[in-house]
Amino acid sequence: MSSSLTESHRTVILETFNRIIKESCRSSSSCLIEKPRWLRFTQRDAYDNGFLYGTPLPWDQGRNIIEIIVINKRNYDTFKERLVINVGPAVKQTPYQAEFFIELREIEKVLPAAVQTEIKLDIQNLWRTSRLEFVNITSALDRGGRVPLPLPGYFEGVYVKLGSDQPFSQCMLGLETAAHQRECAAGGKISGDCSRCTNPVNCITWCKSTLFDLSKPIPPAPVPTVGSGVLAWGGEFSPPESPPDRDFFPDYIVTVIVPLALVLILCLLLSYIMCCRREGVLKRNAKTHDLQLYHHHTIQGNANELRRMAGGDRRTVDRPRQCLQPLLMAEQAMAES
Repeated sequence: MSSSLTESHRTVILETFNRIIKESCRSSSSCLIEKPRWLRFTQRDAYDNGFLYGTPLPWDQGRNIIEIIVINKRNYDTFKERLVINVGPAVKQTPYQAEFFIELREIEKVLPAAVQTEIKLDIQNLWRTSRLEFVNITSALDRGGRVPLPLPGYFEGVYVKLGSDQPFSQCMLGLETAAHQRECAAGGKISGDCSRCTNPVNCITWCKSTLFDLSKPIPPAPVPTVGSGVLAWGGEFSPPESPPDRDFFPDYIVTVIVPLALVLILCLLLSYIMCCRREGVLKRNAKTHDLQLYHHHTIQGNANELRRMAGGDRRTVDRPRQCLQPLLMAEQAMAES
């Protein structure tokens, strides 16, 4: 069971911290806060008020020192403050607690005391009692909710948990009925919704509300039965029979013989293509026209001669042969024949 902060502690958190943030973070764009794990800090914009909120658990009791460092990036001024919060046991016991979901609210809009008073008045009419205390306020984003679209009319949603020493009203007890759960699952109109909200943004989503009756003692867990510590006799060990013999020859054929046969066929096919289907230089020259073959050999010889002249010494290399006139004569002879 989570314990709530006392009224004096909540006043220290909300009033003192808001005064510090209002004086320091209003003109700043960066606020660094060292805080315990049960506290959360929210500040929507650098020019908005910052809020420190949370509910300590029983093992979080004690002294908490929060160091606030505010950095103004415009003029690089730094403000440092230490806030000491002493968390003690809850002064008022609230065995009856209820958690309500407010869909049209955001966390920083619910933390001010004036808004909390409006919400408390609506729930007082629902609970039929004025002895209510806030136990916890949580954003829907901390419960796995989705980030809303940055458009008007879309809100994060806030879970508000209140407690009292008075039992639930008959209308609130309808939350635990099977008919109410069927109506919520069907998504239709909720017949047991008896809540009334003076401000439309404070209206409660009835299907996401839950009751916590802590007045009934929680039964302890059953004590494990202690045995004698001796295993029962299960008879002689009977090992399982050996599996029957299996013929692995078909598996050997599939895994070894078949791949080897495929490899052999591919090798024979490749050898036939590479050795028997080659055209060869002689066949290529026999199919080529004599004039075209002569041009090919002439170009190849001239190219080799130019490479030799370019790579050697000009004084030792032979002069180029006058091959133009013999070439013309050879072409004329071939043409006449």
